[in-house]
Amino acid sequence: MTLSFRNIDVRVEDPVSTWPQEGLLTALERGSLRDWRRIASEIRRQPWGRVARAVEEILTYSQPYGVAPLMERVISTARKQASLHEAAEVAHRIRDLRDRSGLSTAEFARAIGTSASRTSTYLTGKVTPSAGLLVRMESVAEQLAP
Repeated sequence: MTLSFRNIDVRVEDPVSTWPQEGLLTALERGSLRDWRRIASEIRRQPWGRVARAVEEILTYSQPYGVAPLMERVISTARKQASLHEAAEVAHRIRDLRDRSGLSTAEFARAIGTSASRTSTYLTGKVTPSAGLLVRMESVAEQLAP
């Protein structure tokens, strides 16, 4: 059976990102594995985007059998993966700032007002520094860059 939308201005073939909440609800309740995969793909693409938030809201009032736990897991996993990627990106930027400063990790730590061990956690991505500390790191790197 093929999914179809009624009373909305998009087609099933259109990108999932264009589907209104009613279309997402219809796909979750009456769609097929193909439709659910398309929704999951969009959620993985933008874990905090409109589709992910709409699916979260839908799941507060509709629990399509078998699909609800799957979508909850897709959202959770996508957000965890995005957070890990973001932490790795921040760590990469911090390593770049330290390298541009020309300082050792211990010297860089002193220059930004923290310990070498704490700075190590920032460099590995285990801990993400505050926005203020990132600005301080950028300032130190700019001042000391050759």
